[in-house]
Amino acid sequence: MKPILDGVRVLDFGHFIAGPFCGALLADFGADVIRVERPQGANDRFLVPLSEPPNVGGALYQQVNRNKRSLALDTNRPEGIAVATDLIRQADVVIANFPDRVLRALKLDYATLSAIKPDIILCTCNAYGGVDSLSDKPGFDGIGQALSGAMEMTGDPTGPRKAYAHYVDFSTAALSAFGVALSLMKRTQTGKGDHVRTSLLHTALSIMNSTLIEASVTGVDRRGTGNRAQLAGPADCFATRDGHILVQVVGGSMFRRIADVVGHPEWLTDRRFTTDETRGENGAVLSGAVADWCRTRTTQECIAALEAAGLPAAPVVSPIDVMADPAVAGRGFFSDVSVPGVAKPVPVAGSPVALASAGASEPTVAPALGAHSREVLQGIGYGASAIQGLIDRGVVLASDSV
Repeated sequence: MKPILDGVRVLDFGHFIAGPFCGALLADFGADVIRVERPQGANDRFLVPLSEPPNVGGALYQQVNRNKRSLALDTNRPEGIAVATDLIRQADVVIANFPDRVLRALKLDYATLSAIKPDIILCTCNAYGGVDSLSDKPGFDGIGQALSGAMEMTGDPTGPRKAYAHYVDFSTAALSAFGVALSLMKRTQTGKGDHVRTSLLHTALSIMNSTLIEASVTGVDRRGTGNRAQLAGPADCFATRDGHILVQVVGGSMFRRIADVVGHPEWLTDRRFTTDETRGENGAVLSGAVADWCRTRTTQECIAALEAAGLPAAPVVSPIDVMADPAVAGRGFFSDVSVPGVAKPVPVAGSPVALASAGASEPTVAPALGAHSREVLQGIGYGASAIQGLIDRGVVLASDSV
């Protein structure tokens, strides 16, 4: 059976996360995704290096550029623009996560692309959304966290705190891939292309929307309480004799069970703890009692007692501990990918989406810079001498010519 997106060609001009991971999600299900970057290599290729020199691509690059081909092309030169135009004529989707002013400068705006290929699907992402002056401003994941209220609510009385994980970027990438899939379906019905627009801010506002609704309607001005939940309890991070655990109790039945586990039956008749809301309001009291219970026990003892009572709990572990845990790393979600110049196999996560009828491709190594330049250009009709001329003039870099 052919992959679902077999025959769909995607030109990925993206950088860092929101654009490239959208392309990776499409590549997981069979799209031919061609990463287009400058001959010197894009900045995101060298982040979190795994080898020296790091031109094979660092940890982030390996994750979000799996299953792609690489074309190294100088689109700042007229010859490079001509090549890009020829590519667009044979493409289905173009991905570009740049501010609007940069899209226009690179001639990757929808008006330009649809004039070249009327049924093209353009997927763009910027920091702020909209089409006003803010859409021209640059931004990263943290902009969405800061402007949506998430940083304030992730913080504590000492100040706001940004989440380490780039959840706004990755969520935006997933929504972008969703938009591309919708546009491909629409095109089969109408024959027309479309412009899929996402933004970091709109993603972050969507994630925070219930908190924003509460603030707008009730006037409640919530401030961060660190790991302690505000709308249920006890739900917090607790120190054990040898580590930390996270406990999340929501609802009356769970609350009754944890009261029994930690030896506080009086909680059940205490008016401060009658609902999730009042338990959240008085969460510091509950957290203090559970903290006392945890600190005299090991992490394993705490988890065993809580799980026996059917309560959600997990140890808090470091990244290196994650990869040593067979319950996480040994369940087939990661594929060990061999990357040239990297001493150990690289554990690349597979697609987070699973279909019963059609599995995603196993991750293949993210491409070296220009690894497929000749192949891609041959595929759109360029002859060997024309390709070599582009390489000789520095318009194209092919890894076999370095």
